[in-house]
Amino acid sequence: MGLRADPVDMADRAEAGDETEDVRRFWEGLGLPGLVDVHTHFMPESVLRKVWAYFDGLGPLTGGVEWPITYRADESERLGLLRDFGVRTFTAMLYPHKPGMAEWLNQWAVDFARRTPDCLHTATLFPEPGVAAYVRKALDDGARVFKAHVQVGAYDPADEFLDPAWGLLAEAGTPVVIHCGSGPAPGKYTGPEPVGRVLARHPRLRLVFAHMGMPEYEDFLDLAERFGEVRLDTTMAFTDFSEEFAPFPRRALPRLAHPTGPTRLSGLGDRILLGTDFPNIPYPYIHQLRVLERLGLGDEWLRAVCHDNGARLFGLAGGGRSTDGGLPGDRPPSGEPPGDRPPSGESPGEELSG
Repeated sequence: MGLRADPVDMADRAEAGDETEDVRRFWEGLGLPGLVDVHTHFMPESVLRKVWAYFDGLGPLTGGVEWPITYRADESERLGLLRDFGVRTFTAMLYPHKPGMAEWLNQWAVDFARRTPDCLHTATLFPEPGVAAYVRKALDDGARVFKAHVQVGAYDPADEFLDPAWGLLAEAGTPVVIHCGSGPAPGKYTGPEPVGRVLARHPRLRLVFAHMGMPEYEDFLDLAERFGEVRLDTTMAFTDFSEEFAPFPRRALPRLAHPTGPTRLSGLGDRILLGTDFPNIPYPYIHQLRVLERLGLGDEWLRAVCHDNGARLFGLAGGGRSTDGGLPGDRPPSGEPPGDRPPSGESPGEELSG
């Protein structure tokens, strides 16, 4: 029997309007203009329905955990809810599980970005012939963030096909949200070692470790401390749901704190980003925010994680940050400025969430 998590009882949870008020009260109380959520899922509707069916069927990559989808609604409703929550910027995390799928998803993402201006144009990749060419095309088309899913794709992130693509993304300074931890179920290439080899070759690559690297949290914190362009997102971490099977080690909490002192070297608080996995979460959106608050790391940390770090990384207008994605005067750890960006139907398969 798989581990059982109590499903969300839609009859018992707060009405949607009440949750909207709770979410808005959270960020308004911090003096923020809204939230920046770097890990939300939008993809072709036919593909998303297969994601939900996989969760409903307790597919192997769910780790045998019951996973009721809280926000099972059509695209327009989901977009409306995020906007009502006050999420000013979000992403469309989409990813392939086999060759020949990534480029098709990227074509869909171009149209989605055009009609959804508050969503960061998201693209993806897979180790296959031609990957560097379609990554370059996605960058030329305006992609601002990529998604890689080592667990679902079952590939080595250090695969030689991907090496030129990682080089392009490092040179462009484009963040890549990557599910490379072994939660909720391990894969052949999950864990810190494979992605550590990628970073050794491309130390300026802006990887964002999804789910805080769950469950190998401390190993991924080690990598973030070693490579100054690495970030982590909070997606599902610290929640009551995840703490049942992948608890975050409390001894590691000081490593998440906001950097202090003239060197600002201690603490990763300026490189942790809000992520939620909306809509594919088994609890209300507000729960992710409340568990971050109960970590006790302070309001400055919450402001940074829930808005300012993402606004700085993506150069968001009105974020109090420069449009190149950094604070005025910021520069990469190497002391070198980021390189210039290089010049320039039916679903091919079902997809899983992460």
